Amino acid sequence: MIHQIGAMDHLKAKIRHVPDFPKSGILFYDITTLLQDPAGLRAAIDSLAVPFQDQRIEIVVGIESRGFIFGAAVADRLGAGFTLVRKPGKLPSTTVRTTYDLEYGTDSLEIHDDAIRKGQRVLIVDDLLATGGTARATTDLVKRLGGDIHALAFLIELVALNGRERLGEETVHTVLKY
Repeated sequence: MIHQIGAMDHLKAKIRHVPDFPKSGILFYDITTLLQDPAGLRAAIDSLAVPFQDQRIEIVVGIESRGFIFGAAVADRLGAGFTLVRKPGKLPSTTVRTTYDLEYGTDSLEIHDDAIRKGQRVLIVDDLLATGGTARATTDLVKRLGGDIHALAFLIELVALNGRERLGEETVHTVLKY
């Protein structure tokens, strides 16, 4: 356990904290510094993938945009396929869309309508769980396509924002908690 705690401290040390970005009062957790470190990147991907080894994950869904980085690598580690959830107008074929509420307004996400087969075992991956709105919208899209959500995995969870609550009964795995 001590080794694992040390590894998590190593990952946290690689994440740059940027105050007042993208607006005043926000503390931004910049993972680009972690991505630049080969050992840190490997540890982050391992920490996201290892809990799901031997869990028969068939497809990993990466949420735009940093979820693409981690999701594709996790899919590779698990021997699963990979698909994308993106902002509207970014996917080239027929899509399914969901609109969800933000603190000030709404946003939308899309997935190809053939990205997930009915009953397919799904792991959703992103870099950050904050308020849970984007993750909730992604689970809604996966379920509309008939996917069986095994779990959601995030590198970082901002615990005070209660994003887990928005995900209801879904299984949530996070590597780092702030």
